[in-house]
Amino acid sequence: MIYDVSIWAIVIFVVFVGIVLALSFYFGRKTKSASNYYAAGGNIHWGVNGIAFAGDYLSAASFLGICGMIAFSGYDGFLYSIGYLAGWVVALFVVAEPLKRLGKYTFADALDAKFDSKHIKLAASISTLIVSLFYLIPQMVGAGDLVVPLLGLPHWVGVVLVGSIVILIVATAGMTSTTYVQFLKGGLLIIFSTILTISIFTAGLKTDKAHPDYHKFISLQAEYAADSAIIVKDEGYKTVETVKVDANLTAVQVEKDKQLMWFKLMKSETGITLEEMLSITAMPDGTKLYNGAPKQDRKFYQVGHVSKIIFDGKEVEETGAIGPFEYLSTLEKSTIVRFSKASFDNKDEKVTVFYQNPTKGADILKPGLLFKISTGGTWSKLNFISLMLALFLGTSALPHILIRYYTVPSQRDARKSTIVAIAAIGFFYILTLFMGLGAMTNGVLDLESSNMSGPLLAKYFGLGIFAIISAIAFATVLGTVSGLIVASSGTIAHDFMDRYLNKKMTDVEKVLAGKISAIAVGIVAILLGIIFNGMNVSFLVGLAFAIAASANLPAIMFLLFWKKTTAKGIAWSIFAGIVSSISIILMSPTMFEKYGMLKEEAIIPLDNPGIISIPLAVITLIVVSLMTQKKAEETAA
Repeated sequence: MIYDVSIWAIVIFVVFVGIVLALSFYFGRKTKSASNYYAAGGNIHWGVNGIAFAGDYLSAASFLGICGMIAFSGYDGFLYSIGYLAGWVVALFVVAEPLKRLGKYTFADALDAKFDSKHIKLAASISTLIVSLFYLIPQMVGAGDLVVPLLGLPHWVGVVLVGSIVILIVATAGMTSTTYVQFLKGGLLIIFSTILTISIFTAGLKTDKAHPDYHKFISLQAEYAADSAIIVKDEGYKTVETVKVDANLTAVQVEKDKQLMWFKLMKSETGITLEEMLSITAMPDGTKLYNGAPKQDRKFYQVGHVSKIIFDGKEVEETGAIGPFEYLSTLEKSTIVRFSKASFDNKDEKVTVFYQNPTKGADILKPGLLFKISTGGTWSKLNFISLMLALFLGTSALPHILIRYYTVPSQRDARKSTIVAIAAIGFFYILTLFMGLGAMTNGVLDLESSNMSGPLLAKYFGLGIFAIISAIAFATVLGTVSGLIVASSGTIAHDFMDRYLNKKMTDVEKVLAGKISAIAVGIVAILLGIIFNGMNVSFLVGLAFAIAASANLPAIMFLLFWKKTTAKGIAWSIFAGIVSSISIILMSPTMFEKYGMLKEEAIIPLDNPGIISIPLAVITLIVVSLMTQKKAEETAA
């Protein structure tokens, strides 16, 4: 998509980044000990920590990814919000207080508190690094997406920019500055998302007739000839090439005034007439078409609109200002034009066509557009269950969330900060539903990046709020990446070097090792963010949750509630969870598409590994613990 850069957006962005860096340098002067660097000295107020929890959790996946998923897939995108929030129930009632009691700096501290085992130190270190890296990928992708409309820079520049700033933040001040950055941006994100949601209700719903900015895509009338060739009936269009994608789908390249365009054509019920809409497509020379015009003509229009509104029992062109419940009930009775995607291979080039897809509002507000729960096969149902398991169980096993329990003075404060986090996060996720639907209905979708739905919705209501929201979203990425890199550097310096390798480092050496580790992890995160460009950040975060739920949560739960748990049982369980979850992810349909292959060729038809990897980790822990009971007792004696 082509964006026009706003000077005000750049100014506000620079101010935000300047404030973040100023906080880092201020707290950096006070950071001398390992306790201050990795856990803020355990002196953070529970209220501040609760909002910082929300800041940590409301990452790129929440604001960019979920809003985008709702904008493109309706209620199915909101299921991510439900899953993310439900995970905090486990954190509140199971993990918060025991983890504060057991740990000191890191996740490995808690797991190893009863054993002093090298196996656990190594396994927990590897797990923390892998989960953190998988969680870092979507944050970096989101950062790259943000700078495209905000600063007019390429995606990779945004990834390098956020990586560099975060490395500076973490290497300067550690957890203290990270906590206050998260507190600041968490609070601001909730405030301005509320303002944006109120703007949606004030504007109400409009059809394309009442909205002067909507652009109707070109529609073609075509039919099959006797030899199954496609004949385009519209005057001036000449059929150049047709490609059979499947039994019901044909892609047609047409020419008009020497302009080549691809269309996606669906066979009608009669099997004769074909009709579809033009959207953004790839041309044979690799350039992009924007609504039928060459990219250099800059004639791209944002898309997504309501074609029919039923309000107060009658059809209207616009509703005017309405409340939240009225907004949902009106949307349910209306018809919304969504955009679907079709890809096919043609002469060694991959062609992608987005096309208009009129959808009943009732279908948008119930499951089924993304997750084929009722219409899909067994694998579709298992994939959905697997995702929900990962989201529900993964929260309590994320390293950058777990280490925040060490920043408060007591177990009671850990519980209270969790309650504050649940309230703040729950309220924000309600806002994501309306922001996603607002993006869907107000013509602000970027078909090349679902992650931009939230910021572009803000831009629809004015450059000022767009600049602020984008800057806050960028700060959101900065804060979350900072927390992840602190967790990663802590596990390298404290768990692996100091405790596993027995380096017996001083506090000064631990802090230095942490800063060097932060730089290394930051560089790896930058590279991964560039590689995974184009993928929805909520989907990528779901993978991180799945790995965390598989590798970390069984170890935590059995350590707390099963007396026969052994050190080797925990270590082998972590390795089983890591290996099984990552293996399934690498062989999944989505990754096969990333490799440039067809989804149907995937070895395992699951995108989310939790339904297999979590039980496998649990079984491994039980079996190995039972097998090592005698040795454990002898060691204890």
